[in-house]
Amino acid sequence: MTGDYKALRLIASSNPHIRSGEDTRALMLDVIIALCPALAWSVYRFGPRALVAALIAAGSAMGWEWLYRKLLKKPQTLGDFSAAVTGLLLAMVCPVTLPYWMLIVGTFFAIVVVKQLYGGLGKNFMNPALAGRAALVACYASQMTTWIDPAKGWAPLSLKGADVVTAATPMALLGEDFAELADTYNVADMFIGDVGGSAGEISAMMLLIGGAYLIFRKVISWHIPVAYIGTVALLAFLFPHGHDPLAFMLYSVFGGGLMLGAFFMATDYVTSPVTKKGQLIFGVGCGVLTIFIRTFGSFPEGVCYSILLMNCTVWIIDRAVKPRRFGADKAKKEAAK
Repeated sequence: MTGDYKALRLIASSNPHIRSGEDTRALMLDVIIALCPALAWSVYRFGPRALVAALIAAGSAMGWEWLYRKLLKKPQTLGDFSAAVTGLLLAMVCPVTLPYWMLIVGTFFAIVVVKQLYGGLGKNFMNPALAGRAALVACYASQMTTWIDPAKGWAPLSLKGADVVTAATPMALLGEDFAELADTYNVADMFIGDVGGSAGEISAMMLLIGGAYLIFRKVISWHIPVAYIGTVALLAFLFPHGHDPLAFMLYSVFGGGLMLGAFFMATDYVTSPVTKKGQLIFGVGCGVLTIFIRTFGSFPEGVCYSILLMNCTVWIIDRAVKPRRFGADKAKKEAAK
C-alpha cells in the first residue's frame, strides 16, 4: 500500500452508511418544479390572482416557520424549502377567490400547529397542507366552497367591490346531477382543465405531467398513486349509481383533487408508509375512503379527508407489514413479549 494513510480525512460514524446526492432541499425543489405545470394552467384559467395567492401562501408559510424557530431559538430550516412547498400546496387546494388573509391563517395552522409543534419536518403525523385546508373548511366553510366560473373571465386581484361569477364544480355535479355534468363538461374538458375548481387541481393533464416527472426523478414511487387512482377508478366503474360505468369512472378520476392528492399529498415521505407493500395498502385505503366520502358525505370531494384519515393509520400499516429481520428467531421474539 503506497501513500501516507495519516493524511486521509476519515470520518467514523454509525450505520447505516449511505451515499446520495439527494437531500431535502433537492427533493422539495423537484416538487416545486413538478407543480409548475398545474400552477401555470391555473394562472391561464383564473388569471394572475392564482399566482399571487400561491406566492402569498408560500411566503407566509416560510415566514411562520422562521418566526416560530426564531422565538424558540431553534436552528432555521427555511433552506430546505419544505415550508414553501406546504404553502404552495395549500394555495392549490383552495378556491382562487379565497381572501389572502385566510390563506395566511391556513399556513399558520399548517406550519405552526401541525408541523412545528410536533417537532418540525419529519415528525408531523399528518400532511400539513391538507390539515391547513381542513382547518379552513371548518372555520370558513362558505369561502372555501365558493368557486369562480373560469368561463366568465379571470378572478380580480382584489375582490373588494368585484362582481365574481360563481358556479358549481364538476365534483358537486357528479354527486348531485351527473346528467347535467355530462352536458356541461365533456371528458376532454375534465382532463385538460376547462372546468372550475381549486386553483391547482383542475387540470388532470398537468398534474399527470408533474407526477410523471416526480416518478422519473425517483422523488416518489408509483405504488401510492397507482393504488390510489386505480382503486377510485375500479370502485367508480363498479358502482356508477345507475350511470354509464365508463363515463362515471372517467369523470370521477379526472375531477376534483384526486390527481393532486395521489401524486403530491399521499406520497409525502413523513406521513406515508415506508415499505412498498405498505404504500399499496395506504393507496387502496385512500381510494376506498375517497369513494365512500364522495358517495355518502356532505362534501362532494373526499380526497383531503381520506388522506388525513389514512395518515393516522400509517403507524399500524408499517407495523403490520414490517419485514422480518434476517436471523431473527420468531419463537424467541414471541417469548420476549
